[in-house]
Amino acid sequence: MPSLFRRKPADVVEDEAPETAPEEEAEAVRPRGYTPSKKELGVETPKRASTSRRRATEPAPANRREAYKRMRERQRADRAEAAAGMRAGDERYLLARDRGPERLLVRNIVDARRTVGTWFFGGALVVLIGSSGAMPPAVRLISNLLWATLALAVVVDSVLISRKVKRLVRERFPKTTQRMGSLYLYAITRSITFRRMRMPKPKVQIGDAV
Repeated sequence: MPSLFRRKPADVVEDEAPETAPEEEAEAVRPRGYTPSKKELGVETPKRASTSRRRATEPAPANRREAYKRMRERQRADRAEAAAGMRAGDERYLLARDRGPERLLVRNIVDARRTVGTWFFGGALVVLIGSSGAMPPAVRLISNLLWATLALAVVVDSVLISRKVKRLVRERFPKTTQRMGSLYLYAITRSITFRRMRMPKPKVQIGDAV
């Protein structure tokens, strides 16, 4: 006679099956590499402090004349800023011919020495006056000799500057893509310009080591 307390096989299987928590079931269906969110981990996300600031805006112009006046003032301020940046040697405001470390080195080479070219235009003016037909022949002869001497001195000085530019650029920028002929011309053009008129302004004094 079967026992009244004997369990059915189905009941035994149900008892042996472990109970799975809802969280474990959710984890079982998650794909590999799943990263739980902060909400699931119970971590509260702190609120970010607002860093936005209200920028003061100019009122709209009342008419076209006022709008044109404001535009002219902005353009004037931009030009003044660009001129100041160019004089200071700021790369953002330099012309294409003045940009790059090689060009800066060339400027320093020229600015650190006295150049004959700075006297070129002054001497040319003296020669022009002395060579006029109203002057005596002796004065015209002296003017011509002065002109020849000045021209020869400028050529010799330009050669010396170019040699120094070549040596220092090759030493400090061995992988430069700048053409040496362009750097020579840049140096010579600056050397025949008065020091006070050079742009960008010199950053070294005469006699400083470059």
